[in-house]
Formats: sequence, C-alpha cells, structure tokens
Amino acid sequence: MSRMWRNYCLAWIFYTCFLSVMMQTENILQGQFDLIGFFRILRDMLPAGVFLVVVWPISGYLERIQINTAKLVGAHLFFAIAFGAGQLCLMLIFKDGPSARDLSWYMWPFLYNMMGYGIIASVFHGVRATAAARLQMIAINQAQNLLVAAELTALRNKLNPHFLFNTLHSIIALVRKDAKAAEAALFRFSDMLRYILDTEKSGSDRVTLNDELQFVRDYLDLESLRLGTRLQVNWDLDSKVTGVSLPALSIQPLVENSIKHAFNPRSQPGNLRIFSHYDEEKRRLKIVISDDGPGADITSIASATGMGIRTVERRLMLEYGDQAEFKIQTEPGAGFKVSFSIPTQAN
Repeated sequence: MSRMWRNYCLAWIFYTCFLSVMMQTENILQGQFDLIGFFRILRDMLPAGVFLVVVWPISGYLERIQINTAKLVGAHLFFAIAFGAGQLCLMLIFKDGPSARDLSWYMWPFLYNMMGYGIIASVFHGVRATAAARLQMIAINQAQNLLVAAELTALRNKLNPHFLFNTLHSIIALVRKDAKAAEAALFRFSDMLRYILDTEKSGSDRVTLNDELQFVRDYLDLESLRLGTRLQVNWDLDSKVTGVSLPALSIQPLVENSIKHAFNPRSQPGNLRIFSHYDEEKRRLKIVISDDGPGADITSIASATGMGIRTVERRLMLEYGDQAEFKIQTEPGAGFKVSFSIPTQAN
C-alpha cells in the first residue's frame, strides 16, 4: 500500500511539473521562463492531488456496500461535480488577472477537474480490483494445495493398509510351509513397518531414493523366503542417484505388482529388474520396474481393480503435475514394464 501512495505522489508531482513547463512553451521558445508563473501553476495543481486522496476511502466504501454499477457511477458523478466545484472555488479565491471572465473560462477548469476525478477514481477501483483478484488467486491456490495434500494423504493411507494386508498374507502363507522362515519374515516385516511409521511420524511424504530402495530390498527379502529361487532380482542402479528425494512408497507398489502377477501365479523362476538413472543435465530421476512374467493386455489395465499402479501414478501426477511421466508397457506373453520419470533435486 505504501508503494501505491509513493507512486501516486511521484506521478502527481511529475504531472504538475510537466504541465507547468508545457504552459510556458511560448516563453521557453523565446528563451524566457516565468518562474513565478511556474510556482503559481504548482500552487493551483497540488491541492487537487491532496484532495483526490479522499477518493481512495470513497471507492472502498462504495465497494463494501456493494451497490450496482448505475449507482456507483452516479455516486462518483456527484463527488466529481463536488470536486470540480471546490477546485473552481479555490481558483476564484487565488485568481490572478482581471476579475471579469467569460463563462467558458470557468467551465473548462470545472470539466477538467471532473475528468481528473474520474481518472483517479478509475485507477483506485482498478487497484482494488487487482488486489482483490490477487487475494482470490492466493485463496484458490491455497485451496488447491490443501485439496492436493488431502488427496495425497488419502492415497498414502490407501497404500499403507494395502501393503500391510498383502505382506501379512504372504507371511501367513509362509507359516504353513516353513515356520522358521516365517519368524525371519516377521523380523523383516517389523523393519518395514518402522520405515512406514517413521515417514508418518516425520510428517513428510518425501524420502531419499536410497531409503526407498532399502525398503524394497527388505520387501523382496521377505518375499524370497516364500518364493525361494523362483525370484531372481536384477538391480541396475545409478550410483549417483541414491541421494535424490521422491514420495515414499513410489517404487514398492510397482515391485509388489510384479510379484503378484509375474511370480505368484507361476511355479517356474522369473526375473525382476529394478533400474534407476539420474539425468544430471535435465535433473530428472527415472525408475523402471520390469519382469518377464505373462504380461497383460494393455487395454485391460485401465479397468483393473488393483490400486497399486494407479495410486502411484496419481500421486506422482498430483506431486509433479505435467512434469511427471508415467508409462506402462506390456502385452500378453511379453512381460510387464512400468517406468516413471520425475524432476528432482539432490538432498
């Protein structure tokens, strides 16, 4: 607000000085300058700039009472006439030269001051409208951010029980086959629970890629107790990328999807590949999870009832918007491949 008034004062002083000089154009062309006339014009003009400050609270009041456009114009027309008449009275009080003047001599200053009032009133209403639009935009952005945060929290809350249910189901299946391995799986499961609880406790949904991959390793170690040699994992990781951050539980649901669809239904061994790459020039992280399982019809993915892949994709889109890339490549008998790429910064 102080900046607006500073600009108002500077603009009015500049305009007054400019007008004072322009009204002496003929004298300047003849090499003369009437300094007394210059200050006389300043004397006549500066009070108008002071009086027009009152237009600011007037415009605010008229907007607060929310009158229609016709009444708003009418109110300003009334104040413009009052301002023009007041300025004319001041001019008559401080008049110089002969007392007898034509009517036109009085009308033009009167109309000029009314026009000046109209310009200042329009500018003030424009300033208020711009400020209101900016506040409205801030409120909209805050509401959108809250909505995105709420949806991210809801998606995260979906993933947590989804992971817990599936993992406990795997441990129960392991208990029936190998009680000792099931005990080891429970210890591994406790480490995984600690990871989830720590991210919940911190209040931040961001983790380092190294922590997320360690969580995936714990999950695969647990599943290997059940699947044995059927599960072959190929880690192809970029050593430069471990310190970057990403949303927690961005990779494990994709790995879990491969375990569920590529390994659980089959008795023969399979390969799971986990790939990461960091493009330093573009500052983008790319993650690829692929398997050599039975694959699927790509058209059936959209209507699938599982929530893992769809939830991860939605979270990334909410977090990064158009900068996130998420891609699924599969066909019957050709395995399943999920990749995503996100902008990121090193921690």
